[in-house]
Amino acid sequence: MFKIIFTHPAVIARHRAARLFRERERFLEDCVARGHNLKAQRKIAWLLLVIVKAVPLNDKMINLVTIERSARRVIVRSKRGKPRRCSCSSQSLFVSTAKRFFHFLGRFAPSQMTRCLLEPQIARYQRFMLHERGLSPVTVEARCQHARNLVLALQPPPRSMNAITAGQIDKYLIGQSRNGWSRRSLAILASSIRCFFRFGAAQHWCDENIVAAIDSPRMYMHETIPFAPGWDTVQQLIKNTAGDDPVHIRDSAVLLLLAVYGWRRGEVAALRLDDIDWSAMRIQVYRSKQRRVQQFPLVRPVGDAIIRYLREARPRCSQREIFLAIKPPVRPLSASSITAIVRWRLRALGVNSPRVGAHALRHACARHLLTRGFSIKAIGDQLGHRRASSTLHYAKIDLDGLRQVAELNLGSLL
Repeated sequence: MFKIIFTHPAVIARHRAARLFRERERFLEDCVARGHNLKAQRKIAWLLLVIVKAVPLNDKMINLVTIERSARRVIVRSKRGKPRRCSCSSQSLFVSTAKRFFHFLGRFAPSQMTRCLLEPQIARYQRFMLHERGLSPVTVEARCQHARNLVLALQPPPRSMNAITAGQIDKYLIGQSRNGWSRRSLAILASSIRCFFRFGAAQHWCDENIVAAIDSPRMYMHETIPFAPGWDTVQQLIKNTAGDDPVHIRDSAVLLLLAVYGWRRGEVAALRLDDIDWSAMRIQVYRSKQRRVQQFPLVRPVGDAIIRYLREARPRCSQREIFLAIKPPVRPLSASSITAIVRWRLRALGVNSPRVGAHALRHACARHLLTRGFSIKAIGDQLGHRRASSTLHYAKIDLDGLRQVAELNLGSLL
């Protein structure tokens, strides 16, 4: 592998003589499979050479504290031959590469200072939400992280759920409120913690009375107005992705799926090559909340955008997910990456709402269908809602219809 990356015999000999030669070679082969170009391969090989010299390898498992301490001790040579310390960016690159390398070898251990003592209970709670309740992976991860953050914030760290009191939970929620959390965010946090302790009470891990003692801010039905950019803004958003740049080509297809079909960000991220039937002009999406596959007709603008992305911008690889990162390593786009794409492009248009994200285009799709005269049932079927009450939430954004009602002359009826 090093003979392919480097050409000078002395450089090849230096890399071969260092420790963990076979392991470094396998890691570089994995980087090639992930789409790293030759320049990136050389940089990674140099970093690995520095890492195996700086990090003490006597221990079987290497934790983050050891890696960061080694990064601070590294001395590099400047172009003039003078020794100097690594810069902050170089230390960050050292740490991230070392974490990937030792994780690849199965030798990376999380820091003991951040290990959650109730991780087995949280893992069991995670399986329950995924396999028995059928919640979406995004919801499951959020609820598990809420429970994990609560446990890590308590001092002294609790070794069982039964050691956590309602007063500690109230103090934690009050602290989050002082940190700037909104009333709605606190209500969601309290609900997640309450669900975790309800599951714990069913497993006899804690007293069931603590579930009723977890209080949250009062929320009123339909008190908030969902943010939805106007359809003119959505059209301008898609128009701004015109161009031959690979990022524009990919983002155009992503935005069209979000706006035309009203899909969730996770559904777009999970879309695979097998989900499109080009002969029948159909596209399907897996609804995790309903545990079923829903099919849609593939409208021409969306199909053309996906075909262009597959032909001109998508990296060649064995990944079956459609939307991938442009820069190596080649990997599927995550749901959070799709939110970042929409947020960046909406803010470039001057839209500065705090709720700017991928879900805003889902609201925009519902608002557009509502103004076009579609029924609540038809909009709910399009969005994949199980209950009409979920779709009624979108009726509040029909401002034009509400304005017409307000302007009605009711004098003849009085």
